[in-house]
Amino acid sequence: MLPTNFLIDIGLAGAILLATRFASLGRKLVMAAVVLLAICGFSPFGNWLLYPLEARFPPWDAARGAPDGIVVLGGAIDTDLSAAHGTASFTAAGGRVIAAAALARRYPNARILYSGGNANLIADDAAKEADYAVAVFEGLGISRDRLILERRSRNTFENAEFSRAIAAPKNGERWLLLTSAYHMPRSVGIFRKAGFLVEPCPVDWRLGGSADLLKFSPFAVEGLEHTDLALREWMGLLAYWMSGKTSAFFPGPVPQ
Repeated sequence: MLPTNFLIDIGLAGAILLATRFASLGRKLVMAAVVLLAICGFSPFGNWLLYPLEARFPPWDAARGAPDGIVVLGGAIDTDLSAAHGTASFTAAGGRVIAAAALARRYPNARILYSGGNANLIADDAAKEADYAVAVFEGLGISRDRLILERRSRNTFENAEFSRAIAAPKNGERWLLLTSAYHMPRSVGIFRKAGFLVEPCPVDWRLGGSADLLKFSPFAVEGLEHTDLALREWMGLLAYWMSGKTSAFFPGPVPQ
């Protein structure tokens, strides 16, 4: 149902209909697919969808003092490519690991919990993201004994449940939740529902700010990526809220 896949399917269906008695309908579907792909690809449409997600939580305020721990959500490392090459291969969300390492160096007493297993539902899921993250953190100067690995999670809901069980946060402890800015609203909502109170620490922004709401992209792939990314997240917010995994459709800085 992501826009890119859906519109290509519409265009292909229209192309097939051109060879039938429904050619008129086929032409309309092909034209609609091309026009909508162009709108999603070149216009700020994807930015309009993405901006509210990224702007929902402000940057973490370091003035509050050193945290006791940092939960880093997986998604920064591609497990299939990493297994194929025998070393960590990063996704577009690789900034999560870099930001986590920077915070770990700034706060040497903070524990670092990396939550990431393998999201494959059908393909081989033996490779675990958290395992590859160890070498990356060590290469960035973070010792292995500071790392806590959560290797079983396949989605954000399991990130929260398994991380809470492993971290066992005590009263008065402060834990940061580090993930991509667009992913923070859903993540915070799930962690709150799981009973793990965290301080949002958004990173890995895809937009520069509100000015991008009027920005047209010279490359269709960028606009399509933003549209797919944002709509996937909005659908996730709706699905998690309707299934009771979060208490609010669009969780914000103040618990709702």
